[in-house]
Amino acid sequence: MNFFHRRLLSHVKPQTFKYLHYSLAPNPANFGTQFPTKPLQSQHSKQDPSKTIATHLSNCSSLQELNQIYAHVIRTHFLDIYTAPLHWNNLIRCYTRLDAPSIALQIYVSMSHAGISPDNYTLPIVLKAACQCFAMELGRQLHSIAIRLGLELNEYCESGFISLYSKSGDLGNAYKVFEENLDRKLGSWNAIIGGLCQGGRAKEVIEMFMEMRRCGFKPDDVTMVSVTAACGILGDLQLALQLHKCVFQAKSFAKSDILMLNSLVDMYGKCGRMDLAYMVFSRMDQRNVSSWTSMIVGYAMHGRPNEAIECFSCMRDAGMGEWVAKHLLDLEPWNDGVYVVLSNIYASRGLWLEVERVRLIMKQRTLAKIPAYSLATTSN
Repeated sequence: MNFFHRRLLSHVKPQTFKYLHYSLAPNPANFGTQFPTKPLQSQHSKQDPSKTIATHLSNCSSLQELNQIYAHVIRTHFLDIYTAPLHWNNLIRCYTRLDAPSIALQIYVSMSHAGISPDNYTLPIVLKAACQCFAMELGRQLHSIAIRLGLELNEYCESGFISLYSKSGDLGNAYKVFEENLDRKLGSWNAIIGGLCQGGRAKEVIEMFMEMRRCGFKPDDVTMVSVTAACGILGDLQLALQLHKCVFQAKSFAKSDILMLNSLVDMYGKCGRMDLAYMVFSRMDQRNVSSWTSMIVGYAMHGRPNEAIECFSCMRDAGMGEWVAKHLLDLEPWNDGVYVVLSNIYASRGLWLEVERVRLIMKQRTLAKIPAYSLATTSN
């Protein structure tokens, strides 16, 4: 992104669509050649073109489809005709939603070069994209722009800046942004709590959570995911039981939150209560890779390899086993129990070369098989 940073800071303003076309398309000659122009013309021929594009963007579900829509936007000079920030925002939002944040940021840079000022909806979207691809330099420039436009205390901008600084490890500036606004919203609390959790500062997460409650805020699912993760780091079982009650108060029963339930499974596993972890796991309507992985890692951590292997077998039947076998060591490289379980999994499938590879890694890292333990029982 350094090239785009330099262009943003320079005084050169190339023609908008020429810049967009050549900066975004990997192969400009082929980019968007399959755009479904017929549906646009037949279904929405009497509609305002801006509404047509907005409808297609809101219904877009794949990056390939989005690239085709964007190519049409470039080819028809749509953004030269409809210059409102809304249309730029829709493109930036859609690329961010479909996990293409670098392209989203490039569109924002082009928006700036086109002389279109961001509005209070633009910056939160761009901040989200910057967080996703760790564009910290651009994020700091956005902070300056927000101050200039009087948007630094905007709820969504504020939480975006807190998240950005936290992800870069700059918790000092994250705290500064948080403390500058006395009229805080739940999103700001969630951002600082999430940032502290990502930084491994579990005790501070719990302290901030308690302060949030004292200020009269009710936690939501986002809050509780971070707080339960911090509790797992601490291994505090009594705290875990209290937080479980808060989870049920915070979550919507109309919509099962798989991320929230996964965090409970992980929390109980790290606190040494695999029975409670299994209770939550067994009651989940849907499970993903993280659900199964939390159970396997929990069993491995507490010296129960047979249960871990059995869990892996069930996961393999569910079509997710291969992914975990490949990534288990990356997920928990510090956990010696994982090495033992993974070695046993490979042995049960007759993959002896993989068994030797895992054992070699164990020797290189001088890991030893140790009895199960819980962080809740340690002196610290």
